[in-house]
Amino acid sequence: MRSPELAAELRGEIPELTRRLMAAVFTDNPEWTDYSAVTRADLRDGCQRFLTRVLDLLGGQAEGPEQDDVAASIGELRAKQGVPLEAMQRTFRLGGRIVWEALLDMAGDVAPAQFRETGTAIWAVIDGMSSALVTSYRNTELDRVRRDERRRHGLIEDVLAGRAHDALFAARAARELNLPVHGGYAVVVVQGGPHPLRTGSETALASMGIRSLWHDRTDSTVGLVALEHRSVEPVLQRLRPQVRGRAAVSAAVAGLAEIGTAHALALLALDTVPDDAVGVLVSLDERYPEVLLLRSPDLTDLLVRRTLGPVLDLPVKERDILLRTLAVWLAESCSAANAAPRLHCHRNTVLNRLQRITTLLGRPLEGQRSYLEFSLALAALDLGVQARD
Repeated sequence: MRSPELAAELRGEIPELTRRLMAAVFTDNPEWTDYSAVTRADLRDGCQRFLTRVLDLLGGQAEGPEQDDVAASIGELRAKQGVPLEAMQRTFRLGGRIVWEALLDMAGDVAPAQFRETGTAIWAVIDGMSSALVTSYRNTELDRVRRDERRRHGLIEDVLAGRAHDALFAARAARELNLPVHGGYAVVVVQGGPHPLRTGSETALASMGIRSLWHDRTDSTVGLVALEHRSVEPVLQRLRPQVRGRAAVSAAVAGLAEIGTAHALALLALDTVPDDAVGVLVSLDERYPEVLLLRSPDLTDLLVRRTLGPVLDLPVKERDILLRTLAVWLAESCSAANAAPRLHCHRNTVLNRLQRITTLLGRPLEGQRSYLEFSLALAALDLGVQARD
């Protein structure tokens, strides 16, 4: 008899074939038999459906094993149940062998040509159904990964938005993101180019026993760093070599509930870094004056105009020389002698420039309040704040 006739004769043996396949599936090797998430009834049903479809395909009652819906549905279900793909592929091979042996027992003496035809047909069916199984299984896994990633993305966005003030949400987010609810946190924001942060930042922090989670957004990469009882400084030291673009770290905040605040603080610190900066990581603790200036642009504008207005009205070349001289003089603790080498000029030249500034402003440069106002005004100019006309 030919393969279709043999398959039709064998259909009445499906219960026995199912029993044999079930017995063959389980061995002493757990990697081959990991059906722990599947009930015996469910597994038996799957084996029976598979064997029935094998005979249908051999008998010409179904077409296209590579797109077989039975194999695809089994692959989808087992992927959702967490059964290893290798275990499923082995089960299909065992099923093919059992059907092959049963066909040979039923055929008796067959001509070599029919023997080859039957063997070719059955293994073509098994290969095709295995292909359909693998495609469906992997597509289901990919869908799950995408759903998990969307869920993870949504959780992180909710944490950044401050939803962790809700204790129940905070507990769930901490559990699913593997982060502590309590203890210190810092938020890192990185911008600049398609890859502003080198790979391995999470590993670099983990080597110090610091848990972190990194989250890609449209315009930035955000890191949630669980400081717990540590300071921000070790994080800065470990992350600086990882930064390709521009980055900022917030001050430490208490608990997952304050992540939204920390994120806002990190963004403020990042605003103090030039847009074209490369390989720069600053912390909020280093940038409080600049952040204060950016937070109050109208007052900052008034401060710049009131403090440096007449100097800013000079021609560009003279203006820049005087502003540079004032900045270096302040940085050198108001010492003309120390400022001169940095400005590549004589001490008397520095003094003459400072006298020119004093005359233009109509006020002395010395005094604690003057130092504060001039320093803030110069910082505002470095940040790109322009005085209004």
